[in-house]
Amino acid sequence: MNKRQTVNMCDGPIFKNIVRYAVPLILTGLLQLLYNAADIIVVAKWAGGTALAAVGSNGALINLIVNVFVGLSVGASVIVSRFYGAEDKKNLHESVHCAMSLSIICGVITLVIGLMVSRPALVLMSTPDDVIGQATTYLRIYFLGMPAFMIYNFGAAILRAVGDTKRPLYILMASGLVNVILNLILVIGFHMDVEGVAIATLTSQVISAVAVVVCLMRTNDVYKFEFRKLRLYPQKLVAMLRNGIPAGIQGSIFSISNILIQSSVNSFGSAVVSGNAAAANVEGFVYVAMNSLHHTCLAFMSQNIGAGKFERLSKIFKTCIIIVIVVGLVVGGTVFIFGEQLMSLYTAASGADQSILPEDIVKYGMNRLEIICTMYFLCGIMDVLVGALRGMGSPWMPMIVSIVGVCGIRITWIYTVFRFYTTPESLYVSYIVSWLVTASVHFICYIVVSKKFRTITKNTDLGIIN
Repeated sequence: MNKRQTVNMCDGPIFKNIVRYAVPLILTGLLQLLYNAADIIVVAKWAGGTALAAVGSNGALINLIVNVFVGLSVGASVIVSRFYGAEDKKNLHESVHCAMSLSIICGVITLVIGLMVSRPALVLMSTPDDVIGQATTYLRIYFLGMPAFMIYNFGAAILRAVGDTKRPLYILMASGLVNVILNLILVIGFHMDVEGVAIATLTSQVISAVAVVVCLMRTNDVYKFEFRKLRLYPQKLVAMLRNGIPAGIQGSIFSISNILIQSSVNSFGSAVVSGNAAAANVEGFVYVAMNSLHHTCLAFMSQNIGAGKFERLSKIFKTCIIIVIVVGLVVGGTVFIFGEQLMSLYTAASGADQSILPEDIVKYGMNRLEIICTMYFLCGIMDVLVGALRGMGSPWMPMIVSIVGVCGIRITWIYTVFRFYTTPESLYVSYIVSWLVTASVHFICYIVVSKKFRTITKNTDLGIIN
């Protein structure tokens, strides 16, 4: 196989190769958040606080609908990684085309669901009356881009599964630049408010989808994509679903708990909603940097299991844990230290709608950053543990633990602790508690699962332990 464009996950120094793989992945995530932040900043500066609340208040709802299908791309990544590591050309070829077929189906389903439930779901979330109209408009335009969004995510998952994290970064640089330019033109030039932001996002998603498909079609490697070979291969589909559905369910259940938290935040009014939305957008930079190590650990584990190199698994895991702690502490600490300056980027410019005072957005945003960012490395540890378990072929275990741990704790918190301490800060503390407890249980699960690889030999059934 031609591996000039990819990182060799199965041979050579583990730390060096993990860094080579993870850095473009981290930059991709940070760049994506930077472009998303541009959406929020443009609409906040030139459309005002209610528009900011409209765009920022629906993130949990979008994740609820999208995550179950994006989770399937995780399943595709696991299977492609295994066959690429095993150098099984036939099964790799079938997996690639099955994954891209699945992406189209997922995109259409997500589009239909999103258009149907947008406004009813926002009503259930107690979205403020002065926000719900613009939020509904944003969501409906946003969901029109779901087929393109899914094609890009599955295509990028294939590239990353074979060790190529650079081309997804280049694609995002180009499409994101278009997104920012269109934001400025549509919001400032044409005064389109949230509609302009949504149209810019939709356009960038289409560009990303086209670019990733072109990359897969033009490669000379064995994962080359051909439209005429699009089909669902039953064995590969079952394997992808078996690995992807737990990830999707976990992500969606996470979103349900976050929707409950968002609904509780909404009860404090538009100012708190705007501050919370701005802070959540800023802290997203910390999350995506750490979450990149989740995908790194998953890919390295999967390829080495496919290649039968089980002796490398423990060092891969330890390396990813150390890196994610450092990244979490450094990036999280930096965001907190410069929090007020970052929050000020999300306040309205002179002459824009300032029905929500800029100082209130900064104040309420800092309340969240002070609690979340200083302890965010716990979330990174939890995610790397999940990536390790999924990479070792145990997708259901982390799902169950995460649902009971993270979601169960947060939901219970809302109906117990929050009842006695009815403040936004009380809600934010629930994140810290849920990360700590869930990461501890995941670590116990990792110890149990990793013992299996001390006695097994190279697995030929997709490299998956049941």
